[in-house]
Amino acid sequence: MAAFWAFFSPSQPPRDVIESSLRGAVHGQAEGYRASASGRVPHRDPGRVLMKRRIFVTILAVVMMGFAVVGTGPEPVDAQETITLRMASLAPRGSPWDRAFRAWGNTLSQQTNGRLRLHFYVGGAQGDERDYIRKMESGQLDGAVITTAGLGQIVRPTLVLSAPGLFTEYSKIDRVRAALSSEFTAQFEDAGFKFMGWGDVGRARFFSNREIHGPSDLRQTRPWARPDDPIINQFYSVIGVSPQRLGVNELLPGLQTGRVDAFPAPALAAVSLQWFQHVTHVTQQASSIVIGATVIKKDKVDALPEDLQNALMETSLRAHAALNRSIRRADDRAYQAIISRNVTAVDISAHQAEWDRVTQQTRQRLAGRLYPADLLRRVERLAR
Repeated sequence: MAAFWAFFSPSQPPRDVIESSLRGAVHGQAEGYRASASGRVPHRDPGRVLMKRRIFVTILAVVMMGFAVVGTGPEPVDAQETITLRMASLAPRGSPWDRAFRAWGNTLSQQTNGRLRLHFYVGGAQGDERDYIRKMESGQLDGAVITTAGLGQIVRPTLVLSAPGLFTEYSKIDRVRAALSSEFTAQFEDAGFKFMGWGDVGRARFFSNREIHGPSDLRQTRPWARPDDPIINQFYSVIGVSPQRLGVNELLPGLQTGRVDAFPAPALAAVSLQWFQHVTHVTQQASSIVIGATVIKKDKVDALPEDLQNALMETSLRAHAALNRSIRRADDRAYQAIISRNVTAVDISAHQAEWDRVTQQTRQRLAGRLYPADLLRRVERLAR
């Protein structure tokens, strides 16, 4: 439409130009009708008549050219349709993760002048991570923020990053992810997904309603396990425990009814999801670091104009870096807040050898099933 308006002087709105021209033409015809009605034949200057016809034909040609431009030319940026990517996350509304996602979406929208937006369905509104994978495959969702349990359903070897006993320090997980990112990114692309960035959830500790010092103490509990997490289920199998298998959104009711009385989780997740209110103890030392990532269907990203693809990737990189810095600090603060509110911290360091033995057995049993044995050895070397 801009090409149409460009034919007119910027000092006068185009619509006024057209209307004033049409009014002039109609006014001239009306004078002729009135003269005919009175019996007078109006005097017509042939030169003036020819000039008016030329003006009218010129205006008509401009109008028709404008319609042709509108019908066949590309739309300008400000007239293009907004593209919205539908994303899902288990993070509760108002949580640090939710705030980080909204900040990413706002930055992306501003950087693209509103042409590309992110809409996050948070709090499990789209189901569990198994549902996210299915809905992305069917086109109901474009992307999701998922933990390694969900990532492993797309690229199974990524589960090695959740192998127990490997990481309790962020410097180690950062080193391993940096070493494996290009490899995993290529595997996600082969599976039809764009890998947008790693995200931290926090240091996992065991919360319970009794003191847990060593792995054998878990036999006296009713611990929680996600049905879609093969690693925690194998961990309990090594100990000899039958867990209560519930989805993330089912854990709170399970705690409230007493069906579950122990669970592993980062302190920040336990606070954000209100789980900590139903336990009396938490281990002082972390057993692992829970991580995740954001993925978007590759065909959705590839369909974007190049400038929008670049904006999406650039803002994603910055958003995930900021998210991880924020989550790490917030998780440490959440742990301190929990133990200041009548939840007793339990020192498990005297039983560390028992924990190491169980976690090593778990890793070895899963090698060759969830991830290649040589990949596990590489990760173990990098994590030292």
